[in-house]
This record gives sequence, structure tokens and C-alpha cells, in this order.
Amino acid sequence: MKISKMWKAVVGGLAAGAAAGATAVQDGQVTAAEGITITLAVLGGLGVTWAVPNRQTTKDATEPGA
Repeated sequence: MKISKMWKAVVGGLAAGAAAGATAVQDGQVTAAEGITITLAVLGGLGVTWAVPNRQTTKDATEPGA
């Protein structure tokens, strides 16, 4: 399966944001500081995931035509 670098980063950012958001709403409200934390988690998840290169794959016996 080939996943582009962009979509890998989007999923990483959403996962980080969802985790921070779930923690923030535990008390029933989201403060400004928690909103900033969620935003930074999304941006951090995007940036870190974007910076890590995709693994180079080689053909193996499981792929058709190998």
C-alpha cells in the first residue's frame, strides 16, 4: 500500500488533535489554554509526521509479478 506523505501527516495531526481534545473535554468545558494545546498538538503531529520519510519498499514474494 502506498500512502502519500501528505495523507500520512493529516492522519497524524488528526490523531494528535483527537487525543488532546478528548483529554480537554473531560471536565465538560474547553478553556483557552486547552484550545491552544489542541492546536499545538495538531500542528506538532502534522509537522513531525511530515518530517519522517516514508519507508522505501522493495518487491517481495507477496507482490504480484515478483
